[in-house]
Amino acid sequence: MTVQAGTFVKTGSPHIIEVLGTCGLDFATVDAEHAPFDRAGIDLMVMAGRAAGLPVFVRVPDDRPATLLSTLDIGAAGLLIPHVDSAAQAAEIVRNARFGIGERGYSGGPRYAGYGALGREEALKRGDQAILLCQIESAAAVEECEAIAATPGIDGVFIGRSDLSLSMGETSPTAPRVMEATKRIIAAGAVAGKLVGMFVGSTAEAASFAPLGANWFLVGSDQSLLRKGAGEIAAWAAQAANQKGNAA
Repeated sequence: MTVQAGTFVKTGSPHIIEVLGTCGLDFATVDAEHAPFDRAGIDLMVMAGRAAGLPVFVRVPDDRPATLLSTLDIGAAGLLIPHVDSAAQAAEIVRNARFGIGERGYSGGPRYAGYGALGREEALKRGDQAILLCQIESAAAVEECEAIAATPGIDGVFIGRSDLSLSMGETSPTAPRVMEATKRIIAAGAVAGKLVGMFVGSTAEAASFAPLGANWFLVGSDQSLLRKGAGEIAAWAAQAANQKGNAA
């Protein structure tokens, strides 16, 4: 599969999405699990993504049917669903998030359906094009990763190494046991022919996992990108001031 890359968005401003839309990213992911987004805030971010031509995914805070339905109705390009620990849970997510093979509640009025302009058949078709990614982030989920990845209606798995390391009693997401689990999850996704997503801190880190089969990367976040850029400016200013002081 073609490698795709985007970044997390943790700041509740649609301008962030608008700016990212000028950068050539494949997508952005609004982090409604760990950042302060309500439904109205997510709605604005997805609207901005459509205006900017940037697909906006949402990491939802939970897998409750109402959460999945409202985020899909808003028109998210896909959902990143945290803490999926079993194939049975993955199947329940499909049941609540899909029309064709599930029982998702239908309304032709929301954004995903063109506010009623698409007609029922086309709205159902487009609604089922939303991508569903199950986040594997516990030792129990690793043991079920092959079955989760193979679940019909699930488009991919996403490796949450931080929580996975904690679940495994490790202090680092790069601990050998965590890395072995990561490779197992990547292999499970590849065998199933699904997307294999990861969060990484840099493109260099992404490049180390791509040859293993990972193909959907979240690289940093709007916050880390801002901090990196600001830090480089501050470092340059400090160096310039020091050089001026030495010259004097």
